[in-house]
Amino acid sequence: MVRLDSDALREILDFIYNYIDGLFVCGTYGSGPMMSVEERKRTVEEIINNIPGRLEIIVHVGATSTQFAVDLARHAQDIGATRIASVPPYYYRYRDEYIIEYFTNLVNAVDLPVYLYNNPNTVGYAISPQLLSKLEKIGVKGVKDSSFDVLSFINYRRTCSGDFDVVAGTEALMLPLYVLGARAFIAGMSNYLPELIKELFNCLKEGKWGDAEKLQYKIVEIREIVHSAGASIVGVHTILNLRGIKSGYPKSPFKMPSSEKIEEIRSKLIELNVNIP
Repeated sequence: MVRLDSDALREILDFIYNYIDGLFVCGTYGSGPMMSVEERKRTVEEIINNIPGRLEIIVHVGATSTQFAVDLARHAQDIGATRIASVPPYYYRYRDEYIIEYFTNLVNAVDLPVYLYNNPNTVGYAISPQLLSKLEKIGVKGVKDSSFDVLSFINYRRTCSGDFDVVAGTEALMLPLYVLGARAFIAGMSNYLPELIKELFNCLKEGKWGDAEKLQYKIVEIREIVHSAGASIVGVHTILNLRGIKSGYPKSPFKMPSSEKIEEIRSKLIELNVNIP
């Protein structure tokens, strides 16, 4: 049985819609790797069917099985996604040739642009610039880089062609990565403080570097508060609830923090002038 809180999902979509240009669906904060294939399909359907206007919809299909990933990619294309993304296969250690085979299958399965999602903290290994260049040659169009490594970002841009899309996968480095050429950011903080991410992005576009620096430091401090909840995904739900947004609960084995921890998080956010009712 699929257990998806559709009302909560729609409430989150309504909350963030005016601050974003697109959605990265079933990624880390979206709990994609914790869902069954059926749950992931239904989540994507709910999102695409409840977005009031046109947005980029990037669906993460990463799985331990090529078969599952291809199935999810084809489903996403059929219902209106605009791009596909995938972490490389995880749990086992894979040689480069196996990773290339995995992405070759994804690229051949759909007509949409396919992106690599580089997230070594969750997958267990990073994608080297040399391997990324090989993946570009077989048709991968870009990368969401969540390595938290400025040098990796630089080397990805140096190694791949100018047409290859290198997207920053964190709000923690928006200022330095913008200076280095990033123009798209998939920020987890957009789930619970979308107005702050939008404000920083506008400062970067307008060259307001002093304001951008202050906002960047504030964002990093808020991230530490989020992680203090026990896990970032737990912190996201906690802050959404504090802001009056019904977000449901993280999937087991994650659980919400104690009332004392929630109050501590509330107090720290108020000290930082975060809008908490």
